[in-house]
Amino acid sequence: MRETYPSDISREQFEVIRPLLESARRKTSPRKIDLYEAFCAVLYLLRSGCQWRMLPEGFPKWRTVHAYFQIWSEPREGGTLLQQALKKSAWRGPRETGAQRMQHALDCGRAKREEHRHGSPQGL
Repeated sequence: MRETYPSDISREQFEVIRPLLESARRKTSPRKIDLYEAFCAVLYLLRSGCQWRMLPEGFPKWRTVHAYFQIWSEPREGGTLLQQALKKSAWRGPRETGAQRMQHALDCGRAKREEHRHGSPQGL
């Protein structure tokens, strides 16, 4: 049993979208991981903005999660399976990561500096 995270959805919410996610599966050998855990790992990545290799240990291996992410992210009519599943599960999207907040602050500062330079009289 792994730790629960704010990005997780309930098993009941997952059962609504399970058929959608399983529709992309190639029927080869029996699945060795819990699809719910792989989906929650993707949600964790989307919410936290962490690197693939930094997935917490309770989730399936990062390469496995990445493989599912690639399959679920393939373009389809009506959006990717991942986009459809996120809408159907009513998952609240990722929050802004620290890196994104920092970039936004830098961009605002740069815009203010440029505005100040262009707004001042030339030659003073």
